[in-house]
Order: sequence, then structure tokens, then C-alpha cells
Amino acid sequence: MTSRSLYPDSPPLSSFILGTATFGREIDESASFEFMDRASELGITLFDTAATYSAGASETIVGHWLASRKPDPSRLTLATKIYPPYTPEAIDKAVTASAARLGVETLDVLYLHKWDADIEPDSALVALDGLLKSGRVRALGISNFTSKQLADVLTRQNQHGLTPFRIIQNNHNLAVRDVDNDLCQLCADHKITLVTYSPLGAGFLTGKHEHGVQANSRFAVSPGHQEIYFTPTAMERLAQLKTLSQLCGHPMTTLALAWAIHAPGVDSVLIGGRTTKHLDQAFAALALTDTTVLSELRAI
Repeated sequence: MTSRSLYPDSPPLSSFILGTATFGREIDESASFEFMDRASELGITLFDTAATYSAGASETIVGHWLASRKPDPSRLTLATKIYPPYTPEAIDKAVTASAARLGVETLDVLYLHKWDADIEPDSALVALDGLLKSGRVRALGISNFTSKQLADVLTRQNQHGLTPFRIIQNNHNLAVRDVDNDLCQLCADHKITLVTYSPLGAGFLTGKHEHGVQANSRFAVSPGHQEIYFTPTAMERLAQLKTLSQLCGHPMTTLALAWAIHAPGVDSVLIGGRTTKHLDQAFAALALTDTTVLSELRAI
């Protein structure tokens, strides 16, 4: 992994980013505070939230934590995401709402949560650039874009002299892979930070759903995950992961996390969960450096 500066004086990017999708949905504010406290202790330097997480509740909880803990801004970056539409008016309204929930005047990193046709008019890119120039946002990011979609917006930003996107975040794990060689090369060429999320496939790669969706799990709370992971390819990769786990003695969870950590071109991996042990297990996976095991993982 390499560390790139997202904006002037931004803290170095940690190997892991804290994801807050569970805040206000699967865990309450008290448990979320424990989660953020532990992430800070472990040296995580970027917290990631979104306007759509629990209809804004995640941003609100993160905002309450920021007001309570008052973390050193030189050691913590905060990222949030806005959802379509991406018209100038909608962008302005969404940024204002997110900043209010987070209790900040400036958003460190603002992501577009997913690609949408609203990004095709240059007016959307001009509006985003205006957020940077006005000081409302420090850096721009995108999430769930293909290499072709990213290349298109970068070309148009360059043509119009607009500040380019500095970070991209895509789903990428041993079972479902949304980062390809073209995207890695594009990020390297343009010095764009590449972040991946869902290293355990929303729990799929733990093996707990082999015989059906477990009650109260992410797959039960957000059924949309099921159609993404219950595919022949993903199931075959899960079976190979289980076999490797039995052969080498490392838990499936550790192996899946190690696969994500060591994926080519990736700068940081977003991790979340419901208890602080989910953070600890991710850091434990950093210790897996057995080249033979890693080679077997890459072969899956």
C-alpha cells in the first residue's frame, strides 16, 4: 500500500479506514462511540460515512462523536458521500445537509456515492469544483465507478481546468471484485488513492451464510447483498477459501482480510462492524505475511 495526500496537510492514510454503515442501524450511538474510540486508538486516520447510511443517522452520530472527542484534525480525515441527483442545486443542498449533521463547516472528503447520468453534464463537475474553491470541501472522491467512468470524468475535468477527483472507493473482496487492472493503472497514472470496501463481503466470506442467511446479519438487514454474493462464482471462491483455511490453519476471516489488504494497487481497506473485535481482527490480519499462504490466496 502507498499513502497519497488527499489535500494539503491531510494526515497520512492508514492501512484501514473506518466504515460507519452500521451506525444507527445495527448499533446505537453508545456502541458507535466505542467503535470510533477504538479506531482512534488503533491509529485509523480516516472515518467514512454517507448521507444514505440510516437516512443520515450515521452522519449525526459521527458528528456527536466529533463534538464530544474533538479529535486533532491533523490526525483525522472525515469523508462522507452524497447520493444522486448530482445537479448543481441538489449537490449544494446535500452538502449543506451533511455538513450540518456532522457539525462541521468544511467536509474533508466528499464522495459521489455512485455513478449516475447526472454527472455527464459539465455543470455537475463545475459545481463540485466550486465547493473546493469556496472552502466547503477539501477533496473530491467517487465511489462505485468503473475505470471507463472514472477516465471520462477525469478527461472532462482536465479539459475545463477543474480540480480532479483524488480518491475512489469500490467494492472489492475475494468473492466479488470491482477493481480491475485498468482501474489500478488509471489510479496510478493520475495519483488517485484507491480504497476498497467490504473485505469480508458483508459477512459472506466468514462462511456463516453457507446454509442460509443468518438472522439479524447484514444480509438479513440489507437483503440486496444476497443477489450480489449468492452467485456460482462467489460460492466457488468461498469453497476454495474454506479449503485453504482448513489446510493452513488460518481462519477464513483472517484469510479474506489478508486478500483485501494485499490486493494489487490498493492503498487502504475500509472496515466496519458491530463490535470493536471486528476492528481488532482486521489488524490481526496485517500480521499474516506467509508468502506461501498469500500466494495460494491470490490463486483463488
